[in-house]
Amino acid sequence: MTNPPTTPESTGEVAAPAPAQSIVVKWPAVKPIVTYTLIAICVILYAGQYLSQLLLGFDLPFALGGKINAAITAGELWRLFSPMFLHGSIIHLGLNMYALIILGRNIEQAFGHSRFTALFIAAGFAGNVLSYVFSPNPSLGSSTAIFGLLGAEAVFVYLNRKFFGARSKPILINAAVVAGINLVLGLSPGIDNWGHLGGLLGGMLFALLACPRWQVTGYLPDVAITDSRPGFSTWVGFGLVLALFSGAILISRLLIH
Repeated sequence: MTNPPTTPESTGEVAAPAPAQSIVVKWPAVKPIVTYTLIAICVILYAGQYLSQLLLGFDLPFALGGKINAAITAGELWRLFSPMFLHGSIIHLGLNMYALIILGRNIEQAFGHSRFTALFIAAGFAGNVLSYVFSPNPSLGSSTAIFGLLGAEAVFVYLNRKFFGARSKPILINAAVVAGINLVLGLSPGIDNWGHLGGLLGGMLFALLACPRWQVTGYLPDVAITDSRPGFSTWVGFGLVLALFSGAILISRLLIH
């Protein structure tokens, strides 16, 4: 009589589970066209600011589009958007464009062109609104929108943290540290910290409503990462940010009067 073949069950051994496999899924490459376009707009407008000061003796683009509370109260509501494209000096422009290219390229890759554009404008608007409500001082600069990009990046990584794995925690910590340091520095005279805070809150709110929510679809070996958000979520997020911060203007006017 022959002995039966030895198996893990017959010897009391436990079969080891198959080792987990890492799967690399390529995300579609998106060129940061909007990021570079925004930088070009800011550079061109700053050139106009500089030339107008040389030729006219005053900053014409700022006079027409800066955040000036009296002009906004008089009905020039475009000034809640236009200041995000203007800058006060070459250093101011350089620092903001550096931050924009660092944050913008990655966020535009994940969000796509139209959603990234909506985020930038909504965050800039939110920052200018909070500045209008709480600060009487004139202001300008892309930092309102850039703070929004920082807040949106943090929300996006947190909501998709299972895809980032161990990298999610240091990314979130870094975003919090950068925002905290810049808000503290913003307490210095001449810096529009209300604009920074408004942009940060606007960007975070937009991302909560509209940032990509990744999911894995398909079966091995044909798997892909897709976005579960419906297409209209971009406009929902954009519209709600504009509506809520516009409401802040109305409330402030009612309280004043």
